[in-house]
Amino acid sequence: MSTIQVLLADDHEVVRAGYRRLLENTLDIRVIAEAADGDEAYTNYVKHHPDVVIMDLSMPGMDGFGAIRKILAYDKKARILIFSVYENEIYLCRVLDEGVLGYITKRSAARVMIEAVRQVAQGKTFIGQEMQSYLVHKKSPGTSPLRDRLSPREFEVFLLLAQGKTVNDIAEILNLSSKTVGHHYTHIKNKLKVSSVAELTRIAIREELLDPKI
Repeated sequence: MSTIQVLLADDHEVVRAGYRRLLENTLDIRVIAEAADGDEAYTNYVKHHPDVVIMDLSMPGMDGFGAIRKILAYDKKARILIFSVYENEIYLCRVLDEGVLGYITKRSAARVMIEAVRQVAQGKTFIGQEMQSYLVHKKSPGTSPLRDRLSPREFEVFLLLAQGKTVNDIAEILNLSSKTVGHHYTHIKNKLKVSSVAELTRIAIREELLDPKI
């Protein structure tokens, strides 16, 4: 039996320790590296080339979305499983569109994570039961302006703005110029018909896109 090598990315050390124990209690899964943010996740992916990346979406600095895009740009065959507190159609659709193979939530049973890792390691899609209903919505035109109007990069900038990051912060996190981020901000405001970051934050709250811990 070959061992599935896993990179575990979550900003909470206690969470990582708990799931490392869970995964390594199996005969076929081993955690070979950990990461506390998106930059570290990318660096460790390049260094270790794991079979599966288990990725939280909400992390400081470069978040899960940034890490997903960077890892898949480096290796389009990377197998990524999202493990998040969010039970949200917009997040699910975004990560699937980016090329992620799996999505489960943090209220999933332990056996679900183990099964998800095994399925994703084989290149198969695995969506947790609590997220299944959103797949029906994904197959038909959506009604959310965030899902339908914003490009993947604009959505990423939108989330960071809603979290209170400045244009300069975002430029550093995404490795873009401040001018480019400013252009994205202008496009986002025009597309969503808002005039301030406060209004963007209210949209994020309404769509349940902000981390409950914040």
